[in-house]
Amino acid sequence: MSNPSSTADGILACARALIIAGGYNGFSYADIAEVVGIRKASIHHHFPSKVDLVRALVLRYREDAKAGFAALERAADDPRDQLVKYVAYWEKCITDASDPFCVCALMASELPALPPAVAAEVRLHFETLSAWLTSAFERGAASGVFRLSSTPRAEAETFMATVHGGMLSARALGDPALFGTITNSLLNRFQ
Repeated sequence: MSNPSSTADGILACARALIIAGGYNGFSYADIAEVVGIRKASIHHHFPSKVDLVRALVLRYREDAKAGFAALERAADDPRDQLVKYVAYWEKCITDASDPFCVCALMASELPALPPAVAAEVRLHFETLSAWLTSAFERGAASGVFRLSSTPRAEAETFMATVHGGMLSARALGDPALFGTITNSLLNRFQ
C-alpha cells in the first residue's frame, strides 16, 4: 500500500509541473492520474476538487518560499547578499529547467479566470514575497547597504516585478540566459 503523504506529494508535484507547462486550466485530474499512475478517485480522495488541490499547492509553495527566505537570512546577514542569493536561486532553476517559472507568477497572469479561493491564495503569496523583499530593503537602508531612490515597499515591488518579468522574457524568447542579464542589471542598482 502506498504512503498517503507520498501520494499527495506526488499529486502536488505533478500539478505544479502541469500548471507551469499550461496554466490552471491546462490540466485535469485525468492528466495527473496518467502521470502519477493512480486513479482519478485517488486524487479526489486527497483533494476533493481542483480548487482544493491548487489551494494546497499554493499554500505549500508559499510555506516553502517563507522557509527559503528564512534560510537566505541565516546564510547571509547582508540584505544585498540575500537578494543576490534569491536571484541566483531563480537563475539556476531557469537555466537548468528544474523550476523554470514561478507557479504563482504564472497563475497571477490568469487571475481574472481563477476561482476566487485560488486567486486569494495567489495574492497571499505575492503579499508574502513583497513583505520579505520590503523587509530586506528596509534593513539594507537602515544599515547603509542600500541608498534607495524610493520607499522600501516601492523598491520591493519594482524588484519583484523585474524578477518575474525576467522569467517571462526568458521564457518568451527561449533564452534562459536573458534572466541573468535582466537581473544582473537590477542587482547592480544596489551596489
